[in-house]
Amino acid sequence: MCPVPTTNATPPHRSGFVNIIGSPNVGKSTLMNRLVGERLSIINAKAQTTRHRIMGIVSGENWQIVYSDTPGVLDPAYKLQEGMMKFVRTALRDADVLLIVTTPEEQTLAHPETLDKVQRMDIPVLLLINKIDLSDQVTVANQIAHWKTLIPRAEIQPISALHGFNIEHLLDRIISILPESPAFFPKDEMTDKPMRFFVSEIVREKILTHCKQEVPYSSEVTVEGFKKDKTKDGRPLRRINATILVARESQKAILIGTGGRMIKRLATDARKDLENFLQEKVFLELRIKVDKDWRNDERKLKQYGYFDG
Repeated sequence: MCPVPTTNATPPHRSGFVNIIGSPNVGKSTLMNRLVGERLSIINAKAQTTRHRIMGIVSGENWQIVYSDTPGVLDPAYKLQEGMMKFVRTALRDADVLLIVTTPEEQTLAHPETLDKVQRMDIPVLLLINKIDLSDQVTVANQIAHWKTLIPRAEIQPISALHGFNIEHLLDRIISILPESPAFFPKDEMTDKPMRFFVSEIVREKILTHCKQEVPYSSEVTVEGFKKDKTKDGRPLRRINATILVARESQKAILIGTGGRMIKRLATDARKDLENFLQEKVFLELRIKVDKDWRNDERKLKQYGYFDG
């Protein structure tokens, strides 16, 4: 009787771009942070929190996943939103695996053209019904059947990104359908974005948290200064100077607040998060500038990184 041959062959290395799309406020950023294991995307209950395409890189011994969080799909109303939708179109073009995030209540994507493109794509599609902890089994079952009629080839999985339900199974499935490929980035890299980007996002998150109505959607944060220094007792110190752009003088007044209380609150809360993120002492100085047409000025939007994707 012949012995059964054994093999110690190393499994093939798998790598790919796994891009996350969906309507505004369905939990894409929460999912991204859960999958990456780090807080890369800002999270807020307000819609249109994510404006850029944010990559998060996760690596194992024989695999590497390059996740992308993208802005919520919508019909653009001004140049800023056109730039945001350009990130979505790019994510559709270069995806090896597409994750579509929806909720138990949503019946279709907020941008019909994006749904049409997805229906005609031939890459693996995982449609994730998020926030099932807020729903019931009958509703979720009905949603699975509904989405199966819209995207017949999609694999549909119920998840809760907030509570981690079904996330490990999702990760295993993603790895299994990645193409065979060497790693795209060094295995110790976590993101393609510079630290200045995350500084601006953390400040913008505080504006989303503390301000209402149109102010968060009319604001942009730019970082002019990001310097290493030392405290008086010799500890590392990061000096950061950032500018908050707004569209109107009335919005500037809201951000300053009575007696400067709002700008102080924004700076204090952002500084605490920045110290946790950077793991060093931070001195943060914020100023506010009015630029009434920045959301419709393509030249300025390019400077802020909206038409480079």
